Amino acid sequence: MTKRLMKPDEAIGGLEGTTVGDFWSWAYSDLLSNTVRPLFAEYLVGRCLGVIREPRVEWDHVDFVYQGKKIEVKSSGYLQTWKQPRPSVISFDIRPKQKPWIAETNTFGEAGRCADCYVFCVHTERDLANCCVTDIRQWEFYILPSSTITKTFGSQGTVRMSRIRALCSPVLYRALKEAIDAILGIAPRSA
Repeated sequence: MTKRLMKPDEAIGGLEGTTVGDFWSWAYSDLLSNTVRPLFAEYLVGRCLGVIREPRVEWDHVDFVYQGKKIEVKSSGYLQTWKQPRPSVISFDIRPKQKPWIAETNTFGEAGRCADCYVFCVHTERDLANCCVTDIRQWEFYILPSSTITKTFGSQGTVRMSRIRALCSPVLYRALKEAIDAILGIAPRSA
């Protein structure tokens, strides 16, 4: 089977009238879930950078390679699928990888942080009645070079949002590509 982006209307063989979109709707409709929201955040970043022309690679050493630079996307949110007495404390996994698998070569890389930069995506809504994960206005993005993360946090495994905010300001989606380009030292393309 070749890797390609499937279409939602593709039939599931042997299940009359059932499509891949039906499966996706069943499996991935709870965007607030801690297993689905990160995929949505990756999609937002990848779409912004124009690097989602192929299917996502599970367990790859980084989430995206963009103009030769490696990007790791992390996400969190104040609201969860389960009932909460109060909004969650935002934290992110920044643990250096022990044996990062490089999908393109099917080999393992050296231990450490593989990405050139991290994009921390925060779903900011705190009121469940107003929560809409697909509303881009409810997201903030924080971009840090991996060198800053390593210098500031060393081999630390997790970091709270307050520590990220102390190092950089939030970026809205419409400015995300420009902010990532600036962190990575990618010159804007002239028209």
